Amino acid sequence: MSTQKKALVCGAGGFIGGHLVERLKREGYWVRGVDIKMPEFRKTAADDFTQGDLRDPVLCDKITSDVKFDELYQLAADMGGAGYVFSGDHDAAIMHNSAMVNLNMAEAARKTAIGKLFYSSSACIYPERLQLDTDNHGLKESDAYPAGPDSEYGWEKLFSERLYGSYARNYGMEVHVARFHNIFGPYGTWEGGREKAPAAMCRKVAETPEGGTIEMWGDGEQTRTFLYVDECLEGVRRLMNSDVSDPVNIGSDELISINDLAKMAMSFDSKNITIKHIPGPIGVRGRSSDNTYIQQRLGWRPTSKLVDGMRETYKWIAEQVAQKKAGA
Repeated sequence: MSTQKKALVCGAGGFIGGHLVERLKREGYWVRGVDIKMPEFRKTAADDFTQGDLRDPVLCDKITSDVKFDELYQLAADMGGAGYVFSGDHDAAIMHNSAMVNLNMAEAARKTAIGKLFYSSSACIYPERLQLDTDNHGLKESDAYPAGPDSEYGWEKLFSERLYGSYARNYGMEVHVARFHNIFGPYGTWEGGREKAPAAMCRKVAETPEGGTIEMWGDGEQTRTFLYVDECLEGVRRLMNSDVSDPVNIGSDELISINDLAKMAMSFDSKNITIKHIPGPIGVRGRSSDNTYIQQRLGWRPTSKLVDGMRETYKWIAEQVAQKKAGA
């Protein structure tokens, strides 16, 4: 272990964090995962896993002080899909919980002089005024200011970007920040209210028989881009091995409406299903990632096709639906 690179992944019990642990293990790292929960859908690949609450500064000091880490990946957050983030019912929890985690981890990383730190921010930091049209031409990193996110989740992410930036300036820490644009794939939340649109559409289609009906919030014309988790992690690793210190988008520029996302899910089982539009939280009208900056700085940009990632995600979720039905 003395010559191995060592990484700490906060949020390792979550969707992206779990995939990141596997990626780092394939690259030969010794990995400690930390989360308030264990991974839900498969065993962790981490060498060591600490189950605990990162809102506790004592825990944060403990997990960072007994091993000399080369890299820290801070993905832990109180989050979910539109039904959780945009309902307004969880704003205080989202702000308090995520801010506490980031304040604690920034300070713990400073005290233990961790080599370099990655923070997962979000496209939700971008101003609502730039996302009122379904034909969104892409949000550039420089669009973040003047600030005006449409949710407390976005405001907290923007605050934490500045938190880590200030630690980098004042304490000489190496910090890398990525603004994730709707990351999806297998082994993520697919039911219960915190699932995001790709998982929700896959679940609804998998659960609904031919000729049935699924419900969708809003008119379904709202647009987004979605990035498969494997390509997200490729971007993260390239960013961590670069000298880029400014926040960068990691997201697709393949814009799709939620109506068409549902139809894509239907196509995998050749189902003809009716969409019933109902009132509900939908977030901004349109959001896409402008990848000019990441192409310029890293010589790379996401290129995977949405349909390929959705096919893999649908296959996995359909299996979960079938297993749940069989066990009912």
